[in-house]
Amino acid sequence: MAHHPRSIVPSRRTPLSGSQRTLATAQLVSAIGDGAYYTSSALYFTRIVGLSPTRLGLGLAVAWAIGSVAGVPLGHLADRRGPRGTAAVLAFVTAAVVASFLVVDDFLPFLVAACLYATAQSGLGAARQALVGGLVPEGERTAALARLQATLNAGLAVGAALGGVALTVGTRAAFLAAFTLTALGFLATGLILLRLPAVLPATVAADGARGRGRNGGFAVLADRRYAIVTLVNTVLLLRMPLLSLVIPLWIADRAPQLGWLGSALFVLNTVGVTLFQVRTARAVTGLPSAARAVRQAGAVLLASCAVFALSAASVPVWAMAALLVGGAVLQVFGEMKQSAGSWQIAFDLAPADRLGQYQGFFGTGVAVARTAGPLLLTTLLLDGGGPGWLVLGALFLAAGCAMGPAVRYAERDRSSWLTPAPATAPLAPTG
Repeated sequence: MAHHPRSIVPSRRTPLSGSQRTLATAQLVSAIGDGAYYTSSALYFTRIVGLSPTRLGLGLAVAWAIGSVAGVPLGHLADRRGPRGTAAVLAFVTAAVVASFLVVDDFLPFLVAACLYATAQSGLGAARQALVGGLVPEGERTAALARLQATLNAGLAVGAALGGVALTVGTRAAFLAAFTLTALGFLATGLILLRLPAVLPATVAADGARGRGRNGGFAVLADRRYAIVTLVNTVLLLRMPLLSLVIPLWIADRAPQLGWLGSALFVLNTVGVTLFQVRTARAVTGLPSAARAVRQAGAVLLASCAVFALSAASVPVWAMAALLVGGAVLQVFGEMKQSAGSWQIAFDLAPADRLGQYQGFFGTGVAVARTAGPLLLTTLLLDGGGPGWLVLGALFLAAGCAMGPAVRYAERDRSSWLTPAPATAPLAPTG
């Protein structure tokens, strides 16, 4: 069994290193752009461009399906060429793609641009994770990722407010201003990332050793144990479309007078993660505590679904509002537990020389949740009502409980087949 040193999560008051501050700044800037894009893009493409909701949904599903496949090769590129340069280039590509949305006027160009956007975003996520792995000491990564997640949510909140202005004004110029803000945000992100120190490509270990995987360049594709862990985490990520899609539709169907509550619950989630993600991550100090956090997340998400299920009953409007708020509070707590545990697991089970491709593979869970989650959850919950919520909660609990055995299986004898072999001449750092 591979043994990992016990991580020491620094306290919330531990000063950030210069690299971590720069990473946080890049995260904040891109998140502001993302928030503006996410809140305004659907109405822009349907009302201004003229796409039908069905075509919009189809295009996004195809785009994120392609993006889910792109994470591994782009993560591998970060391993080979260096994560800093790869992340910066992908941020620039994202900026260019968002700028292209300004001239999209039909479904086909939208589909092409959406596929490029999803691909660049998936690759950027993998490269950023590899960058964290290269710049942050092993024992501080979960805490650093918690800070970055808190920063992400703060940026999304600001961007969502700016996107809300575009929605309120409702003109083509207002929507284009929101998209321009997003493009400029990713352009600035790329420039900020280039201010980070150069990181040696992960395929060249510091001691001059090169990893020897089972499948040549894409070792992760042969790592069935890591695939099982990723699958379990993907089930838990089905929570992602709940607040952004399912809950607003649930409210519109059962209590239209509470339509405003959907946005309020999204803000509640964002603020909760911003304020408490770092504190929640302190309890995660290694693989055992990470698996325990994910198991607790499954139980909390079950409780959240049970509360949401109660809102299917015939209750007064004020009681339904209280139930929805209660379910959302439990959900954000479960989300923070699951995030902290999964970060530790994703890094600790990945070989040091292939962080990019392993993080890219682990990140496919997000793309799968974005692609399959909306159809699955709207069918299960909007048609299934209260029993559907309980089925989803049981699925979360099962996944949470399965993570511990999956992690122990993935960790077993890991060092025996990920043993590094002597390298040829080392490459110069380019990232």
